[in-house]
Amino acid sequence: MIVLLVVLFYLLHQDFWNWTEARPLFFGFLPRGLFYHAGYTLSSAGLMAWLVRRAWPARLEAWAEEESE
Repeated sequence: MIVLLVVLFYLLHQDFWNWTEARPLFFGFLPRGLFYHAGYTLSSAGLMAWLVRRAWPARLEAWAEEESE
């Protein structure tokens, strides 16, 4: 599931559907592609935070801390 989410986010980053149009403007000045990337960036940050909480190798971190002591 984690790999599928990362692949999905990778595919969503290639937003070819926003390349040809700049309209509509969001908030009166923000083109559609830039608005999309702002939302994508926030979503990616949320995904990365979730990945760190869910898939962080805590046992390797504990092992590294034991080695340094």
